[in-house]
Amino acid sequence: MKEIRMIASGANFNAVDAGKFSELGDYLLELGPEIKIPGKVFGGAAAGTTGGEFSFQLFRPGTETGFLHTHKAHEELYFFLFGTGEFQVDGKVFPVAEGSVVRVAPAGRRSVRNNGTAPLAMLCVQYRAGTFGADDAADGEILNEAVKW
Repeated sequence: MKEIRMIASGANFNAVDAGKFSELGDYLLELGPEIKIPGKVFGGAAAGTTGGEFSFQLFRPGTETGFLHTHKAHEELYFFLFGTGEFQVDGKVFPVAEGSVVRVAPAGRRSVRNNGTAPLAMLCVQYRAGTFGADDAADGEILNEAVKW
């Protein structure tokens, strides 16, 4: 089974490689003996994230999530990397394609399907809702030192 690979790490970072997006279908997420999701991989543990989670998923033509789900406290951002499909939130269905970004609040009942003729790939970023405020937008600091490659 395909696994995310560590490519570099240090005191303040980890860098991982999930492989080519076109090969996401080689992953298999096993959530239990009866729940196996082909083409999906979570990466937070591999990257050592401390404030959120992320996953990649590839839907082959004619496939879908297969269930609706919600969260107790986590908001999600879905970034569509290539392909076309449909997204459903609270019964509203709308098209998604490369470049689409969908934000879903914790209580949103959501699902994804590929109704196209080519694979549909997405990146999902999950984080605790309501934690990013106006002060956070100014959290970055530009350092007065030269970049050395």
